[in-house]
Amino acid sequence: MKILIAEDDNLIRKTIEIKLEREGHEIISCSEGVAALENIRTRLPDIVITDIMLPSASGLEIVSAVKDMTEKDIRVMVLSAMGQENIVEEAFRLGADDYMTKPFSLTELSIRVKKLMGIK
Repeated sequence: MKILIAEDDNLIRKTIEIKLEREGHEIISCSEGVAALENIRTRLPDIVITDIMLPSASGLEIVSAVKDMTEKDIRVMVLSAMGQENIVEEAFRLGADDYMTKPFSLTELSIRVKKLMGIK
């Protein structure tokens, strides 16, 4: 499974990347929104995991762009900090498939990724 991670916090991004690579996934790693959008268009990941607050393009812009694509059904998980409930609601309105509040458990992230892939 090809997974794009859009997260500007290097430690969080690298930690997610290592966990999912160990589970056999191909990872596309981006620290800002415009790079994420370009990689989504050119590399068509199966899943996008995006932070809400990113430099150059927000996670909401990413959700909207992914859900407007017709080439592939890409699943989107949004990562948000506590206290961003209204933004999470907007993400779901735009088509997000799941969200996790930071900080989060890597085990739970892995389970949710499997669920998004349709693996029980």
